Amino acid sequence: MTYPGPPRPVQVSATSLVELADQLGGVAQPEVAAEVTGITHDSRAVRPGDLYAALPGARLHGADFVTQAAGLGAVAVLTDPTGAERAAATGLPVLVVDDPRGRMGELAATIYGHPGRDLLQIGITGTSGKTTTAYLVEGGLKTARSTGLIGTVEMRIGEERIKSERTTPEATDLQALFAVMRERGVEAVAMEVSSHALVLGRVDGCVFDIAVFTNLSPEHMEFHSDMEDYFRAKAQLFTPRRSKLGVVNLDDEYGRRLAKESTVPVVTFSAEGHPDADWRADDVNVGPMDSAFTVIGPKGERIAAKSPLAGPFNVANTLAAIVALATAGLAPQAAADGVAAVPGVPGRLERVDAGQPYLAVVDYAHKTDAVESVLRALRKVTEGRLHVVLGCGGDRDRTKRAPMGAAAARLADTAVLTSDNPRSEDPLAILATMLQGAASVPVHERGEVQVFEDRAAAIAAAVARAQPGDTVLVAGKGHEQGQDIAGVVRPFDDRQVLGEAIRKTQG
Repeated sequence: MTYPGPPRPVQVSATSLVELADQLGGVAQPEVAAEVTGITHDSRAVRPGDLYAALPGARLHGADFVTQAAGLGAVAVLTDPTGAERAAATGLPVLVVDDPRGRMGELAATIYGHPGRDLLQIGITGTSGKTTTAYLVEGGLKTARSTGLIGTVEMRIGEERIKSERTTPEATDLQALFAVMRERGVEAVAMEVSSHALVLGRVDGCVFDIAVFTNLSPEHMEFHSDMEDYFRAKAQLFTPRRSKLGVVNLDDEYGRRLAKESTVPVVTFSAEGHPDADWRADDVNVGPMDSAFTVIGPKGERIAAKSPLAGPFNVANTLAAIVALATAGLAPQAAADGVAAVPGVPGRLERVDAGQPYLAVVDYAHKTDAVESVLRALRKVTEGRLHVVLGCGGDRDRTKRAPMGAAAARLADTAVLTSDNPRSEDPLAILATMLQGAASVPVHERGEVQVFEDRAAAIAAAVARAQPGDTVLVAGKGHEQGQDIAGVVRPFDDRQVLGEAIRKTQG
């Protein structure tokens, strides 16, 4: 069966291999006058006319698959010195550079005709709020332009939905996606930009019109050496190589630092009334499932705004979206109206309604700050007791497990600790660390703590405790539709499992 790969444009003008070699500089000129019409780093996704980027990996090298790439129609190979001999054995011309991953983004942009230049590109980075803000930005853009969306939950080209494999696609796939968007008449794109994407060059070849910073808190510490390294990765987006203008949250300590250190012009915002912010939220009224507020602009203009999602943190996300759109040239009130009309974000404070007399929601919160924020937000709209189901992923940042267990125990009346995606780790070992964190909370400040290794059983236990006026929150996986246990991904959707558990109690 042919591997479909990511979307590709239909109409592509050929680029000569000699031109690409000249762009790289310092590489041997190819003896074959090949014409390149595409590029991919995945040997399974090669199409006739492609340049195959054979990258070094942790376990395998892309050069191990050059024969497959050649058989599928690759016309040349881009690789590093360790892959050059294997690549040359295919008889294809080979471009050899020390860091092929770091060069393939610019080549992809050239091959596809620099498609990003024809799109209004708004990139969103930060620890929390990227997905929500991207959806809100796209909602505002829709009032004036045809749109695309790239992020954790999905990619959208107009109304066509495509499953996302990661928050930010690899550079070869990203440039192809931009080219497809341009080909189909998309005029503007809202996109999440992860720290991994910035460090690993996935957004090479992109210069965002607007770069948005939401906040920074400990996350991905299995990838970054410390918070300074994490901040430096995010700060790359706010340089002339990556963006033209920045929109930065002054309520966040790293945002305040970024506003001073950014090497592109910055517009600032504050949902908490920071006096130095260019844009501020005022008269905030946080409701059970949404919030109303007034946006005060840099000239004192007042814009009526509504966050379509609950919680003070979503006031900040909504304000970020409105300011990004206004900075991009949209009329602020029209932008605010478009954002307010967004029907919701998959897996972000998403309600599950099966006729129960209490609130049930699923949220992607999977780090300490996010768990604390969503629990505090739900506490404000809960008349009765608050029950949370929470796990921590395996093969990821271990330092957040105890703090997340502590947050659940301190802020909920019932904390049901369970598995998330244990991956290759022992789920009971992960739970033991979470339980240590929960136990560190003084007894008089701690809710009841339960432990279920099986996630469905944990959700059922929380539902069984729910009474009229209560709230049940299932946190950590949000929109995800599978659970990774020992390398096997089994179907599992928190929204579906929660709904079924509620229906059983209603029967």
